[in-house]
Amino acid sequence: MPAHAVPRAVVFDAYGTLLDVHAAVARHAARIGPQAAALSALWRARQIEYSWILSAVGDYEPFIELTARALDHAMAVHGVADAALRADLLAAYRRLDAYPDAAATLTSLCARGLGTAILSNGSPEMLVDAVAAGGLGALLDAVLSVDPLRRYKPAPAIYALATERFACTPAEIAFVSSNPWDAYGAARFGFRVFWVNRAGAPAEYGLDRSATMIASLAALVDAL
Repeated sequence: MPAHAVPRAVVFDAYGTLLDVHAAVARHAARIGPQAAALSALWRARQIEYSWILSAVGDYEPFIELTARALDHAMAVHGVADAALRADLLAAYRRLDAYPDAAATLTSLCARGLGTAILSNGSPEMLVDAVAAGGLGALLDAVLSVDPLRRYKPAPAIYALATERFACTPAEIAFVSSNPWDAYGAARFGFRVFWVNRAGAPAEYGLDRSATMIASLAALVDAL
């Protein structure tokens, strides 16, 4: 598909792209103390790492379980032992804040007649809660979880869930992710990729050549 062609559908990663993965800790930062930001960063890093390791060895555990295990590790590293806080953090992760420009971006895409979907590592029950909390449900044609395939991104079979849902070729899908490794996997699959680089980080995985970098979701509509 030429770079200027309009895709048939726009498919979004959920965690870190539409949803702020650090919102859970932010809500309870005062209870955690000065190490809150570091704890949140480690929680996210281990959550992703666990998914990669399981996929690499051909194993699978639901993302909701990986999320809990990653939190346990982060809390232990930072010396936070509080069962009530742990429960509150996990509950907050089920209802993360959507980024402020998420709903408006999806609304604009829908108005243009484009299909919209989430394609996520998240467990189905996590995604149901997250979409409801973010008020995004009416703006999405599909919410696709890796769970039925029992593998995690960036396995190619995961990206095929989107082409199957929209009955199209990879080149007819615009894929949006804030995670460089996810953007790389999507580009390798053949999607037209938009990397949401909110922090202005240096390009990785050759994304300066294989993806369009945007600073926010709000920039997506004009970039298509």
